[in-house]
Amino acid sequence: IYSSPSVFNVVTASSVTAKKGKRQLKGSYQSDSGIICVFVTSFFAGGDTVKIGDVTYKLKTPRNPELVPVKHLSDSLPQMMAQHLRWIMQKDLLGQDVFLIGPPGPLRRSIAMQYLELTKREVEYVALSRDTTETDLKQRREIRSGTAFYIDQYFCVCAVRAATQGRVLVLEGLEKAERNVLPVLNNLLENREMQLEDGRFLMAAERYDKLLQEHTKEELDSWKIVRVSEDFRVIALGLPVPKYKGNPLDPPLRSRFQARDIYYLPFKPLVLLHVSCCLLYVRVSQLLSLATTLCSQESSSLGLPDFPMDNLLPVLHVLNTFPMLSSQQLVQRLYPYNSILGKEGRSAVEGVLSRFELLDGRRQAAPATVTSVSMTKDLEGRANVTLSVADRNVSFQVPAGTKEPRPPNSSPSFISTPSHSQLLSEMMQSHMVKDICLIGAKGCGKSVLAREFGEMLGYSIEPVMLYQDMTARDLLQQRYTLPNGDTAWRLSPLVTAAIEGKLLLLDGIHRVNLGTLAVLSRLLHDRELDLYDGTRLLRWDRYQTIKEELQFSDEQLQERSIFPIHPSFRVLALAEPPVVGAGSSSSRGQQWLGPELLTMFLYHTVSPLGKAEEMDLLQGLTPNVPQEAAEQLLHLTHSLRNTNDPTAQSLASSLSTRQLLRICRRLSLYPEESVAHAVNKACLSRFLPSLARACLEKSLSNCSIQEAPEPTENTQDYSCTVKDGVLTIGSVSAPVYNPSEKMKVPDVLFYDNPQHMMVMENMLKDFLLGEHLLLMGNQGVGKNKIVDRFLHLLNRPREYLQLHRDTTVQTLTLQPSVRDGIITYEDSPLVKAVKMGHILVIDEADKAPTNVTCILKTLVESREMILADGRRIVSDPREAKDRPNAIVMHPDFRMLVLANRPGFPFLGNDFFGSLGDIFSCHAVDNPKPQAELAMLKQYGPDVPDATLQKLVAAFGELRSMADQGTITYPYSTREVVNIVKHLQKFPGEGLANVVRNVFDFDSYNKDMREVLIEALHKHGIPIGAKTSSVKLAKELPLPEVKMTGYWTTNQSGNARRKLLCPTETHTIDIKGPVFLRVQSYPCNRQESRALSFSEEKAHWQIPMNEVNIICDVTTKDVYVATCNPVSLFSMKEHGETIQVMELYDVFPRTISGVWQPFVTVAPLGSPLDGQVVLHEEQSNTVLHLDLVTGAVRRLTLSPDSDQPTTGTSNWWRSKEQQGAHKMCRDFAHKNWLLFYKEDSNQLEVLDVLEGRVHSISLPINLKSVFLVAEDRWLLLESNTNRKFLLTKPMHMAAENTGVCQLHSISEDPVSSGHGAGSVEVSVPQMLSSEQLPNENLSAALDQRIVSPNRVLADTASFARVVVGFPDLMSPNEVYSFQRPVDLSDMKSSRTGAQMFLKGGLHSSAVKQQNCVSLLSANQMVRALPPNKVPLKEIYPKDITPPMTAAYLEVTDLNSKKVKYIPVPRSMSVSPYTNWVSKVSESDVLMAPLRSGGVVTVDMGGYVRLWETGLDTLQRSLMEWRNMIGSEDGRPLQITIERESNLDVTAPKHGKIDPNNAPHVGGNQWAGGTGGRDTAGLGGKGGPYRLDAGHKVYQVSQAEKDAVPEDVRRAAREMAEKAFKERLKEIDMSEYDAATYERFSTAVRRQVQSLRIILDSLQAKGKERQWLKNQALGELDDAKIIDGLAGEKAIYKRRGEHDPEPGSPQQKPKRLRVLADVSGSMYRFNGVDSRLERSMEAVCMVMEALESYEDKFKYDIVGHSGDGYDIELVRADKVPKNNKQRLKVLKTMHAHAQFCMSGDYTLEGTAASIKELAQEEADEHFVVVLSDANLERYGIRPERFAQVLTSDPQVNAFAIFIGSLGDQAERLQKTLPAGRSFVAMDTKHIPQILQQIFTSTMLSSA
Repeated sequence: IYSSPSVFNVVTASSVTAKKGKRQLKGSYQSDSGIICVFVTSFFAGGDTVKIGDVTYKLKTPRNPELVPVKHLSDSLPQMMAQHLRWIMQKDLLGQDVFLIGPPGPLRRSIAMQYLELTKREVEYVALSRDTTETDLKQRREIRSGTAFYIDQYFCVCAVRAATQGRVLVLEGLEKAERNVLPVLNNLLENREMQLEDGRFLMAAERYDKLLQEHTKEELDSWKIVRVSEDFRVIALGLPVPKYKGNPLDPPLRSRFQARDIYYLPFKPLVLLHVSCCLLYVRVSQLLSLATTLCSQESSSLGLPDFPMDNLLPVLHVLNTFPMLSSQQLVQRLYPYNSILGKEGRSAVEGVLSRFELLDGRRQAAPATVTSVSMTKDLEGRANVTLSVADRNVSFQVPAGTKEPRPPNSSPSFISTPSHSQLLSEMMQSHMVKDICLIGAKGCGKSVLAREFGEMLGYSIEPVMLYQDMTARDLLQQRYTLPNGDTAWRLSPLVTAAIEGKLLLLDGIHRVNLGTLAVLSRLLHDRELDLYDGTRLLRWDRYQTIKEELQFSDEQLQERSIFPIHPSFRVLALAEPPVVGAGSSSSRGQQWLGPELLTMFLYHTVSPLGKAEEMDLLQGLTPNVPQEAAEQLLHLTHSLRNTNDPTAQSLASSLSTRQLLRICRRLSLYPEESVAHAVNKACLSRFLPSLARACLEKSLSNCSIQEAPEPTENTQDYSCTVKDGVLTIGSVSAPVYNPSEKMKVPDVLFYDNPQHMMVMENMLKDFLLGEHLLLMGNQGVGKNKIVDRFLHLLNRPREYLQLHRDTTVQTLTLQPSVRDGIITYEDSPLVKAVKMGHILVIDEADKAPTNVTCILKTLVESREMILADGRRIVSDPREAKDRPNAIVMHPDFRMLVLANRPGFPFLGNDFFGSLGDIFSCHAVDNPKPQAELAMLKQYGPDVPDATLQKLVAAFGELRSMADQGTITYPYSTREVVNIVKHLQKFPGEGLANVVRNVFDFDSYNKDMREVLIEALHKHGIPIGAKTSSVKLAKELPLPEVKMTGYWTTNQSGNARRKLLCPTETHTIDIKGPVFLRVQSYPCNRQESRALSFSEEKAHWQIPMNEVNIICDVTTKDVYVATCNPVSLFSMKEHGETIQVMELYDVFPRTISGVWQPFVTVAPLGSPLDGQVVLHEEQSNTVLHLDLVTGAVRRLTLSPDSDQPTTGTSNWWRSKEQQGAHKMCRDFAHKNWLLFYKEDSNQLEVLDVLEGRVHSISLPINLKSVFLVAEDRWLLLESNTNRKFLLTKPMHMAAENTGVCQLHSISEDPVSSGHGAGSVEVSVPQMLSSEQLPNENLSAALDQRIVSPNRVLADTASFARVVVGFPDLMSPNEVYSFQRPVDLSDMKSSRTGAQMFLKGGLHSSAVKQQNCVSLLSANQMVRALPPNKVPLKEIYPKDITPPMTAAYLEVTDLNSKKVKYIPVPRSMSVSPYTNWVSKVSESDVLMAPLRSGGVVTVDMGGYVRLWETGLDTLQRSLMEWRNMIGSEDGRPLQITIERESNLDVTAPKHGKIDPNNAPHVGGNQWAGGTGGRDTAGLGGKGGPYRLDAGHKVYQVSQAEKDAVPEDVRRAAREMAEKAFKERLKEIDMSEYDAATYERFSTAVRRQVQSLRIILDSLQAKGKERQWLKNQALGELDDAKIIDGLAGEKAIYKRRGEHDPEPGSPQQKPKRLRVLADVSGSMYRFNGVDSRLERSMEAVCMVMEALESYEDKFKYDIVGHSGDGYDIELVRADKVPKNNKQRLKVLKTMHAHAQFCMSGDYTLEGTAASIKELAQEEADEHFVVVLSDANLERYGIRPERFAQVLTSDPQVNAFAIFIGSLGDQAERLQKTLPAGRSFVAMDTKHIPQILQQIFTSTMLSSA
């Protein structure tokens, strides 16, 4: 039997000894051909013979007997084996080369070796790998004493040596070698000839012997002819390639071999020899049946890998020792089907298991623990282990190390948990017989377990970190040069471990290429190894046998380069779980565990810890961690781990046990930190794709982990101080370092800002915990600055290492160079930092391939690392003593790694994904606006603040757009800083020009440019504006000011005129408070002066619905009230948000037109800031609202007025003219208000602070009240319009000391000659409550004057000034600016239709007068309807006046001018026109601003801020011009301009060049660039752009502008014609084209950005790799020595890697859009245009995926009441042009219009998911567009959630469009996070789709 070597080295060895006589190895099993016996006749002196059956072979005495294999034959040979040996012998006699082909495993090699042992042949063994080159097979040069010699090398040039010495060349792994390497051997195999590099020629024996008859041997030697021995044979061992991975055989090579299929031996009879009792007999035969089934053809067609037959024997040995083990456990070790197979595969295997009754492991595995480990006395290198399994103690022997074993569970750093001790005991069982491999996710404790295992057995552990482009040489031996320049080979740690008997830890076996690992298969199976320099390592017992038989000493064998492998040497491999069904190039990992690897190890899975165990572990290792925090953490982690949602799983991978320990360590030192902060930091949530972030936030809130509110800027003063050698940042302190190398401490210009201080404080916390730090962020956010500043503060020297695409593992550690023919290695910064204890800063870590950076893991984790020159970094100084080449890691060494965030647009490698959990991660973001502003001020102290604020705001917006994915480039602080530096140095340059330094990169991308310009304009950066575009309104002269009369206040003793008015006081009755919701909406404020300068400063839209009516606007902040339904909006002039309070419930909506509420607002002053009083005029409701808390209180003013409002007041309101209640709010800022009712004689003064009402009874009926001062009020009597002045004491006390007095005012005309009596009585519309400043008064009246005064407005004048009023009792002069026509005489502006609607009734007076005075600017502003404005004077004859809502008439009393500013029309107006017309005569309302100027709100809710004052306008204009920059038009320098001197003639298409050569200029060809008249790019005067794919030469703009008008017109016509022809081609009408265009433009931007992302993904996928062993290219560092020695193939170059042979084909991703085309979509389209949005979404999918059919296969299906599979787009027939796409959209529209009602969302989703899951694809997506109308059809959200996640293979997403009320939001709360979106504003649908695409499709790109 061939025995697996490591079963134990106790198999009875019977090599053929040299005893006299005859020895017979019996093939003792009956076979069809009778019994074949093997006879060995052994007479060493004469010719021995071997006879197998009827074939006889004559033995020869070997020249090097130590090269003959021993101990491969066993006593009893199975029949099959004997037949194989007989066949090989036949071929050997024929002189043919053989190829043994068969499944993976050691069997083929074993047969070859048995044959060679039987026939006493010397062997040359080569394990081929993908790194094998031609020099490895023929000859390799070595340098000896300064000269390069060829040696017939052993391991590789073995081919040559085998040929000349007559040995047998065993080539293993032919399928591993790259194509075109093996043909080197073709001629040697066929004709036994070969030309060597050193000029010798190998010649076949017969020809050589013929020549020898004619020539002497010396002659042949001088011709360099060498004889090939006639005994030379080749035995090749390989796998059949279509079934297994690898390169197929080259046909010429294949034809030179004779093949033999070596299938598994019939196992049953053999295995059963090893079984001790009959009970086991049954189980063993079951296992055998299982194995045979799984190796059958049928199972491989299911895609199941072969069962590792060869491992059955070792497992049976375990079963013999532990009969209580369940078979299923054993199967899992042999064949870990849960890890390697998908769902179908698993169920298939479990089917077979149950068939053979092997599913006995369903019950809990028997608990097992290691109780003791002790060294055996008699045998060295063995240990006795006692396990307690299922309450029985079992003792057995296992290999052990040389150190003293440590008792189990005695390590302080290892906390044993039940599952770990179970695993360790299982590992012990497997360790008894074979090497082990641990599979487990990263950070789950594999390395810790491996170390614990090694220490328990007293092993020295040799960790070897494997990386992806590791070569076979890196694994076994590397070349180096001796001090005298000779080349030599250095053993790798792997080989030294084998010789010294250590435990070899292969970390990351899943990364290495299978072709490289294959080199180890012989070491793992047979414990033998052949190295490059000819050294052979033999299994211990074989080595001893050779020593005894040949009577050699160890020294003699070592001279012949033969060494033993230590018997206790074992391999323990660590790997991450294979990714089921992944290709080799997939970034998600690969399916590395194939049939070949299955035979090499026994597998154990490290499952993630259970919650309780993990809790014990965390508390054991960090005893001080707050209990509650740890529990929350674990709750979250386990809830993420247990979902089957891939997004959540990927988050869980960032919260590995390792990361949790780190969080707990930090929490135990800083218990005040929030768990949410720690989790966000560990997951780097700032840079997660939006879906993953949503998922994380939802999980956090589900686990009730609250995010601590961000500390506001002022709460913590982040400062850093260095005092007495202690650095303090924020609240953390650390000692300052005292370095030996001062010059390496960085020093950097750094302006402190709170945000960066917080990052540094966080970094310092982790730094003190001893962590290595990783800083992630976009470009230019200051990562390098922060790190340099951090190190500068700590005074730490740093080493700097920048990574890039071509970084290799070698360059990270050492830089080789050649001096005088000797290779020397320069230490890289990494090694220097380790030696000196400096800080290593690794920059751009994401640019290097992750397989390179992953070697940092051993450095961080185990603090060890092996360098390319054989030195090794160790952390323990004691360990370094024994090792001459050890570098001790300095205790102060630390790494700070900087990387950009993963994903688009950086497209680096996912450094965080692969190594994030060994670092402490910090996200670095752009500073917050305040911090950024403070920082910019330090960079540009002279730059105006306004400019800096605009920059900060604009960039803030651009960044948030980049986060949402609207734009791809994340603009950073670095860019702003550069702009500010420029402005600081050249203040004359305009901001608009300087920002182009950043944005010109995007100037050729039309969509991007539009987005940018829009964003910059929104914040008032006038990019693209010209200084000349100033559009201020035209000024007209005012009429002369005239004195028009006197006002005299009568206060003579006449009692009839002086009336006393009684007052009474009572407290107000307060009802409430009720708390209403105050909602905030973002305020999308746009600066208005982007492209031209006008009076309008800024504008924004209030979030109100279309039927609402604006009824009041007032300012302190800006408050706007609406009355249908009643709500209040509050916003700041520069604020970001709008607060809304809906008073829907306080004023219920009534039947329209019956009760039309009308409200006014009064904002209160300090200390009641943020509170307002709201007054409804008809019901006289007074409410007090607090907009901070949402409290509403109702104030009842007079006890009697609280009559029920229903009965009387709703008396159909036929008496429309009944007086309304009014509120005077001029002194609201002093917290008192005045209320009165028209036609009544009561005044009520409400003192809000005291809560009192003073009622004043009057002897007259009121028309209106004007508060001209706090203690003087002007009253108008209702019928006569007579004026009275009411004076009252300043403070109304409760006791009636002061009495209010009423004085009548008589108006007298200016006494004229005629003595004409009466004067026109003026009815004021507005009367100021303050006076004009004296200089303004003097300017207005053109005379120096100081006097009290008031400004008054009425319909007959532009303005009147009453001088002396109200304080002087002498007659007050009235000065007027008269109007030519009284405003009230002009006809009303209402249209005929409106008049008709109102039934021609006389319109009541409007409620709002819209007239304000701006005293500081000396202006009077009113809003007038267009018909009351002298349009003819403003606009020239031929210009039609614009459509406007109103004009602002600004009367300026300083310059004596009046101007009319047009207010643009509102976008929408409430349909209740009748009601609207009662509010104001023009469509706007107006209020003065505190900052000067006015604010208007039009009926559509559009707020505009206006600047009217002359001085302020002039200042703003100066600033605006400075921002654009002065271009005075003078040339800057002497320029030589070459005009093309050719004029433009007429446009034409131009000739089409058949060769499409590039044409520049020349007026002839189509598709040229930079020319004239023809269609092309960048020229002038051509009809349209035509891109023929050439580089564009641009004609200067000035030349373009000089194209004459007729030529331009012709060009336009030609473009139109071409457009029409294109339509004709696709048979589309212009109307259709316009319709399609409507949908297409709506999503153009998203389509564009999606396509950019798809393109870059494609580009990333195509990134080229290093191809090694090239004859030209760049020098490969690893091959420098080979280069010295004169080899050719020592270069590497970039190229496309061919896909790995046998790796699965890249399949496209599969997408299905399930669009809702139900009736409700059509029905509610009018409300929120949901149908149109879904059509846009569909349009976007069709356009974005056009021409990516190879990447994405998509189809679009509709669902409605008619069914759930309405086909819109078929996957195999996607629309190709606009017409076909439009047809799809039309189908959707028509279907929604005519289908049945009903809802099939659920069925549709379920069916689509099921259907897609069956298709072959890289990934599957279903996107469901639906309105959230599920409840109406009784569909439970939980059901929908279940359907969405029904198949883990399919990523399903739901987008809810439009919903009634908050349906959609409620629904979203019940659905899984990141899987559902609510598009309340349907504009977001395309954006959401884009998010889905990018975050999921990027994940695996």
